Amino acid sequence: METLQVIKALAHPARMDILNWLKDPETHFGDQEHPLAMGVCANQFQRSGLAQSTVSAHLSALTTAGLVKSRRVGQWIFYKRNEEAIATFLKQLVHDL
Repeated sequence: METLQVIKALAHPARMDILNWLKDPETHFGDQEHPLAMGVCANQFQRSGLAQSTVSAHLSALTTAGLVKSRRVGQWIFYKRNEEAIATFLKQLVHDL
């Protein structure tokens, strides 16, 4: 995990919103048709008010940074926070600073 890549991914408010929503998916995505155990379906992030392509770019940045995991099931992509990677990043940040 690249510390600077993660910091860049966290620098956008929409990405922070996505991570916060994924922290408590039952509260924010309780009406999702698919079981939340699979993750949150990409189309659910339209709640941000951003265009689908913009949301896709934000999810891609978070995935590339390792902060979220994605899983394709048929035509849908589901996202979950990568808690292990987030904990590793926080430890590394404390160490570096």
